[in-house]
Formats: sequence, structure tokens, C-alpha cells
Amino acid sequence: MLRNRYIFTIVGLLLALCMGGCIKNDLPYPVVELQITSIDVEGIIGEPVIDEAAHTVSVELEEQTDIQNVEIKSVSYTEGTTPSKNIVGRHDMRSPVYVTLSLYQDYPWMIRATQNIKREFTVEGQIGATEWDVEKRTATAYVGFEDHSNILVTSLKLAAADISTYEWADGVDPNDFSSVRYVYVTCHGRTERWDLYVKTTDVVVDVVRVDAWGKIMWLYGEGLSGTDLGFKYREKGSQEWNVVEDVKVEGGSFSACVRGLHPLTDYEVVAYSGEDTSAIKSVTTESITPLENGGFENWTTIKKIVCPYLSEESAFWGTGNPGAAMVNATVTDKCADVRPGSAGHYSAKLESKFANLAGIGKFAAGNLFVGKYISTVGTNGIVGFGRKFTSRPVALRFWIKYNCGDIDRIGTLPVGSTLKMGDKDTGSVFIALGDWTKEEYGVDADGLIKGTDDYPVVVDTRDKATFFNPKSDAVIAYGEMFLNESIGEWQQVTIPLDYVTTSKVPTHIMIVTSASRLGDYFTGSTQSVMWLDDMELLYE
Repeated sequence: MLRNRYIFTIVGLLLALCMGGCIKNDLPYPVVELQITSIDVEGIIGEPVIDEAAHTVSVELEEQTDIQNVEIKSVSYTEGTTPSKNIVGRHDMRSPVYVTLSLYQDYPWMIRATQNIKREFTVEGQIGATEWDVEKRTATAYVGFEDHSNILVTSLKLAAADISTYEWADGVDPNDFSSVRYVYVTCHGRTERWDLYVKTTDVVVDVVRVDAWGKIMWLYGEGLSGTDLGFKYREKGSQEWNVVEDVKVEGGSFSACVRGLHPLTDYEVVAYSGEDTSAIKSVTTESITPLENGGFENWTTIKKIVCPYLSEESAFWGTGNPGAAMVNATVTDKCADVRPGSAGHYSAKLESKFANLAGIGKFAAGNLFVGKYISTVGTNGIVGFGRKFTSRPVALRFWIKYNCGDIDRIGTLPVGSTLKMGDKDTGSVFIALGDWTKEEYGVDADGLIKGTDDYPVVVDTRDKATFFNPKSDAVIAYGEMFLNESIGEWQQVTIPLDYVTTSKVPTHIMIVTSASRLGDYFTGSTQSVMWLDDMELLYE
């Protein structure tokens, strides 16, 4: 299932402090949050992704699956649930399937499907990539000559592989693209018409885009298919060009990544196609930003609360310690045990505990995150994730030790989990870069904007819909690591960042660490402890 319950650093602590219900309910009924616990859908890739916070199920259909006639074979719900309708059966899943689950309260759920069909339309002598408008069912290829009466189609795939048939419109030479060509594609018993165009372009080769990061840049070009395609680059002011190695070519499109550059430096790039060369494109690499207090040397105590900074004005990291202070507990603190060779004096120690006050308590995970503890509402916490950040690192590197305890506290569990007492706990670290806004991601359970331009993502423990989702549209890059066994000696590890695109620039960074990944479910081990030291961002 989608791993979107990454508020363990906060929820594991703050919800652990909840001595009452987390959902306001004026009726004399218990609050039972209803879930789709499992679902079996035909013709999908992998497993369904059940998002408990968003109340959605996402499935990816195989290319050969008929999206207009998808069978939901079976579905199961939380015990006692009454669904608004029976969704077992066949559905046109071009639109989501909706169902409301009811017991004492109503919970609307949505089942949605996506399908990726790889389409191809290329011609001999094509320049650049084919332009697609799938909604209008049109494809356009570009060539460098005017006479389109004898065009050889080198590839054509407009629907699912192996089960689709094609028929050209009658009465026209199959190679004549002097005007639009129509091809009728039949798949799953339905026939659709595609409009295919061949047009002339004056550009033989071009640098389409350069995405310049701090120490690397991503190059994208278009040229004449079948020729030698590539790039050259140089630092501005230099007379000598460097030929780029490892160019990826797909028809008339090609791309490459150049490494070993200098930040805040001007470079020039050209693309070539055979003997032809593009105009020079000038770019400037961006700055690189170090991780603030990555050595965890700066600590202070404010009103008996241990803080991972020297002053509130200089704060970058945060913890759940302000919430833990309600029960006189500290789950994250400085530690004199540092990694070998460190020039510093402290590491960060994250210790999972059973927080207890007057005989009443719950499990709380040791935690450390980039952001700020905002406030406490009743017995619930509101936390802001993220800090301003516009650089693009490629990885997060740090030193870690971890004592992985056996599960001795189980509150609740994620849907589908079979975890039981005595199983190994799991530690976790994740990093995300994104362009979150406080208006969209900074709203609390009362509908108030509690996020800021500095920490735009709000997690309100009263509402699971506010829990962080690494698959949200605002996430530009993401990386994670899970630990299910102890690391007895300091080890240096690296978490690579997976970018959804090379072109978008983030506005914020988020790093969240926890000694017990399921702390938000009051689940983990009171023996789990994580030590972190010398955390840094890598730019190459």
C-alpha cells in the first residue's frame, strides 16, 4: 500500500499524548473510521494502493485491460461497515468509482484507475519528437523537407499492443502525407479514428531545454533521426568544446546529463545532428545549499523543552518534544556519542518511549524533522513540515546507529498490516523536495491556514487527511530508508533522491526521521533508539 503515513515523528508523539478522542463527536456513538481493507481488481499492475487518509484506492491498469469494462472482483471493509452500494462488478473506470461507508459516521471513498499506453508514430527523416494530443487523437511528426507525398512510416502504435488492429482510410496512397491521414484503430471491439500529420520544420537540430542544477545539468535536444545526435558544452569564455558522453537517443529526440560542473557558473551548450549544429544556448548553474545544523551541534533548552537549535529565530529542525513536555518526557536530545572522526561534540538521539502521566499514557516515537511544532489544540498537536529551499541535491547522506527493538506496544495498525507483538520495529528516514503552498497544504482540521511561507505543510493529528503524502502533486523529489534490524556501530548511508522531473525547482525541503515508523499508530518498541550524525546534502 502507499506509504503515506510518514507523520510518525509527530503523530507517534502527539497522538500518544491524547487522553481523549481525536475526533469531535457530539453524538453518543463511538467513532469508528471505516476503511476499504482490501480490493481485487482485474488486469492491474502490482497491488492496489489504499490511502487511508485520503480515503482513496488507486490502481494502475495493464495496457491490454479494457478501462471501460474493468471488473472489481471483490472488496472488503472494516467490520460492521454498510456500503452505500455494491461495487463488485464491472465499471467504466475512465471516471472514479465512488462508495460511502457507513456505521456511526459516513466516510466517502473513491476508487480510481490510471492506464499508460505507450504510443508511437515515427517517419523516415523525422526531426525531433512526435507531438501528441491523446484527447483529440492526433499525432504530428516533423521533417525537414516540403514534399510529403512519399513518407515512410517507421513505427505506428496507437493502442494496446497485440490486441489492436489498424486500417487506413480508403482511396489514398498509404505513403502520401500531403494532407492529414486517417487511420482507424480497433481495440476491445471499439473503433476510433486517429488523425496523423507530417509537417515541415526549418529547424534541423535544436537544444530544446537545459535544466541546470548546482553541479549537473540535464540536456534535451531534437534533430534528424538516423544521424549522429549529441551535445557539446563549455564554460563561458572557454574556446574548447567538451563532447557529452552517454547520450540517450529516441528517434529524433535525444538527452544527456553532464556532471562535474561548478555552482553559479555560466555555461554554453550546443546540439549537433550529423554536420549540423544548433545555436548556442547559455545557462547558469544554480547555487548549492548546505543542510543547516546537519551535524546536530546546536541545542538549547527553552522552558524545560530540549530544542535542536540555539534560538527560535535560527530554528531549522524541530521535534515533538514540546508535546512530550505535557507528560514531562523528552524523546529527542543531544548525545555525546558521535560518529568516528567527527569534529563535533554531539549527535541526535531519538528514543521511543511509553509517555505516562498519572498512570495514563501511550507510545511515543523518538523523532526529528525539518519544520516546527506549531501548537497544541486540546490534547492534539499541529505541526508544520518543511523549510524554504530552492536547490536540487541528488541525495541525503548521514551517519546512523540504530537499536531495533521488538514491538511491545500496539495501538492500531495500518490497513492490511499483520504486525504483532514481538515482531521487529522499523526505523525510518525520508527526504522530500516540493513546491507546497500553505493555502493547499497548510490547512488544519478546522479549515484554518496554520502553515506559513516558511513551513507550508501542516499535519493536524485530529485529521488523517492532513497526513503527509509522498505521492502528492507538490512532491518534486523523494527518497526514503527503512530499518528493520539493529546497526550496532556507526555506519554512513546515502538515500538517493528520485525526481519526477528535472525541470521543476523546489520551494521547500522536508526531512523526517523516526525511531519507530508506526509511532502514529501508537505502535512500536520502547527499546528502539536511533542516533544520527553529520547529515549532509549531496549535489553530485
